[in-house]
Amino acid sequence: MNLPNKLTVFRISLIPIFAIVLMLPTNIWGGSVQLPMTHLIAAIIFVVASLTDTADGQIARRQHLVTNFGKFADPLADKLLVMTALIFFVQFQWVPAWVVALIVIRELAVTGLRTLIVENNGTVMAAAMPGKIKTTTQMLAITFYLLHNIIFRSFGIPFAEIMLGIALLFTIYSGIDYFVKARFVFADGFK
Repeated sequence: MNLPNKLTVFRISLIPIFAIVLMLPTNIWGGSVQLPMTHLIAAIIFVVASLTDTADGQIARRQHLVTNFGKFADPLADKLLVMTALIFFVQFQWVPAWVVALIVIRELAVTGLRTLIVENNGTVMAAAMPGKIKTTTQMLAITFYLLHNIIFRSFGIPFAEIMLGIALLFTIYSGIDYFVKARFVFADGFK
């Protein structure tokens, strides 16, 4: 197993640890009311996992180590990590369920579409810039939710909410963009 794939497996292995930390009572390790220690630790885990996402892709492309496992597992790891965080955020009542539902629906639809594309012509459509913006803004939003907007709170800026709003816009836009570019897959259904 090459280094990018090891980083992807490492990221996937962090997801249950991340979830367990979020399930712990917020006062278990102390911390402040403004930022419980469990949320700080979860933020650190999330940031480490997010950084491995950036690293594995760069290493794989630079060293020509792109594999079918990486093509499958890398985007799956991202989705599992983000969905885990967002589902907890609904439980914590930080994020409306409809926002998470739209994000989950888009991810499932695009994943299904990617499967159809591979079955039809064997190539995987690379993530376009709107999808990359979606992922980046989702990860920023999640990080700042976990940190309770502590950096921007004194300025009165709801940074996590702003990033999530941008992420939602790019989630919808990139999903539509993906389906428009891959409309050839459905050509036989309209004959």
